[in-house]
Amino acid sequence: MTFGVGVIGATGFIGTPYRAEIRECTDEARIVALCARRRDRLDAAAAEDGCDFVTDDWRQVVDHPEVDLVLVLTPDALHLDPVLATAAAGKHLFCEKPIGANIDEAYRMWSAVRDAGVAHYVPFWTRYVPAFARAREIVQAGTLGDIRGIIYRWQNPRPVAIPHTWRDDASLSSAGSIADVGSHAYDIVRWITGCETRRVLTHADVVSPPKPDLGEIDLGEAIGWGQENQVADAQQMKQGTAFDYATIAWEWDNDAVGAIILSHAPFLRKGMAPELELHGTKASLAIDRIRSTVTLYPPDDTDGQPETIGDEGFGNRAAKHVFTSFQEQVAGTRGEHPGMDDGWRVQMFTDAAATSARRGEWVELAELDAEAGTSTT
Repeated sequence: MTFGVGVIGATGFIGTPYRAEIRECTDEARIVALCARRRDRLDAAAAEDGCDFVTDDWRQVVDHPEVDLVLVLTPDALHLDPVLATAAAGKHLFCEKPIGANIDEAYRMWSAVRDAGVAHYVPFWTRYVPAFARAREIVQAGTLGDIRGIIYRWQNPRPVAIPHTWRDDASLSSAGSIADVGSHAYDIVRWITGCETRRVLTHADVVSPPKPDLGEIDLGEAIGWGQENQVADAQQMKQGTAFDYATIAWEWDNDAVGAIILSHAPFLRKGMAPELELHGTKASLAIDRIRSTVTLYPPDDTDGQPETIGDEGFGNRAAKHVFTSFQEQVAGTRGEHPGMDDGWRVQMFTDAAATSARRGEWVELAELDAEAGTSTT
């Protein structure tokens, strides 16, 4: 099957590279409709893709007769209506994570997609990092015994001079860094361990100072400007409102304990320690994505047993994972690929963590689930 692809949010930081990968999948897909707000970039994208239909109205993408697969790549808070419309139209869905602004939206979207019986995919790309895949093999083999401790550090520092973008706006970015990188982090831990978080306690804040205000620019433009300029070069400044730092204590349904640090602050640098630590009754495991190593620590072994994992990068994710998944689903097989059900469960964690930060107390995921009127069964 060759999919007719419609892209909503076609020219942003994630839309641009996704489209480039899809263009290489000539046997699997053809881009037939593009939607974005900035017309200059939209026309350029259409020329790149060989696409004849462009619009600033996402409804026209969903309704396009040649579109049978819709990519929703807009800010988190703008996912709900396009996703529900895509499901109602019986079209397949690729939805960027986090899938919604809150647990209620996430459940509504997952329910609509499930009930419509369409194929769906959520890009939790961290599952395809070889070091994490190897960690999953080790855990599933029982090498660590019962997991009792989980420590995560996802520090993704931005340039000091990076300008303000929608990701700094709490009305568009559902929970800031908690949702942006925390969604990836939580998904990879649940994928490796097969467990879910039971309750969380969060301290979160906006720790970065006001940023240069250049108007509506995407993250790629902001990073480029921040690498080439100084804060003093900006004429106006704007304070972010979305969390850019969080420390979350978590308890898991297998009784594991631990914590996760999430950050986009420029001063919290990465690579100084393993990204993920899994501590079991038989051994511990440290996963270092930057150096592509997993190190096994039996009891009383402080040196560890490192294993270097080959890593050639993601490659073309659309060809290797996305269209493989959609072809399998259309044929009646779900496979291992992440979908809207995973997106909903991840949103339960990120929503609980953000709620805990606002309340200043432990939040049970089951309690939040009940308050939202959703169901985890």
